[in-house]
Amino acid sequence: MKKISFVFLSFTTVLLAQSETGKNHFPTHSNYWNTTSSVTQEGAIALMLKANELSAISQKKIALAVLNSAGNLILLSVADGVGPHNALAAQRKAFTALSTKTPTLILSRNAAAHADKVNLNTIPELLLLGGGIPIIKDNMVLGSIGVAGGGGPEQDHVLTTQIITILNN
Repeated sequence: MKKISFVFLSFTTVLLAQSETGKNHFPTHSNYWNTTSSVTQEGAIALMLKANELSAISQKKIALAVLNSAGNLILLSVADGVGPHNALAAQRKAFTALSTKTPTLILSRNAAAHADKVNLNTIPELLLLGGGIPIIKDNMVLGSIGVAGGGGPEQDHVLTTQIITILNN
């Protein structure tokens, strides 16, 4: 009986020791995953409210898309009477700005000016029209916004530039 008790106690001690070691083997800090900075739903709503305010001043009806840093659509706002093509255009402008880290008006002009960049317009998901801007803070891309329906590429670009100032204030 003493032999069995000794074996049992020795075995449980080894198990407990392994369990304790296991705790140290998997630290509680986050060195196994990254946390990313991204525009939040609350931030997207603030951008939409600013867009609504600015588009009312210019008497324009717009579609607005906000993407997070992973490229996921987190907000799509389409004013009454805005055509369905504008909703898709706003999303594609936002995607283009996010994936290239470049305002779409600048990208469009660069592509038109350089023969080696002109084929950018053949990539189906990219839309080379002004109105998309990446949201960049502290050299990190947090997401992007896209606007369509503001009266043309230049007007959409101006509107997105004005909307983005909300993050800097």
